[in-house]
Amino acid sequence: MTGVPEGREGESRLAVTESAAGTKELAARVAPLAQGFAAALGVNQAVTSPTFALVRHYRTGEGAPVATVIHADVYRTGSVEEVIDLALAELVEEDAVAVVEWGDLAAPAFGESALVVTLDAPDAFGAPERRDVTVALRGRWSGRSAAVAAALVPFASPLPVAPRGTT
Repeated sequence: MTGVPEGREGESRLAVTESAAGTKELAARVAPLAQGFAAALGVNQAVTSPTFALVRHYRTGEGAPVATVIHADVYRTGSVEEVIDLALAELVEEDAVAVVEWGDLAAPAFGESALVVTLDAPDAFGAPERRDVTVALRGRWSGRSAAVAAALVPFASPLPVAPRGTT
């Protein structure tokens, strides 16, 4: 027993990183649980922001659990309908995983099951590299709570957090 608590539907966990390297390490620990993020899946090209293109596709390395990483930035979209028009949910069904920036707007397009990772910079001037990382498990992800919690142990905050949208 690792002392990692079991999770519940909609539960969130808070992790804290103090540097860009720490944030990358956290992503590498969570990536295998989410079928990967670009670097953890062996994407060999530079991953750039899709702000103006909205969506970029990256092929993964040989032996990866998915064939494609879809990186979307929906900040410039104005509605859930525009996000749905991007067909991200359909693309994910085709042996891919999606990483969506500004995903709050896109959440309804992905259905009930998702691993939602939110990064906040609580003190952009005093500690510019610090990130508070909230990881929320929805739907089928609730069954992976122990694995997610174990991946976050080195970064865990001693304080639990309420699900997003509650106070």
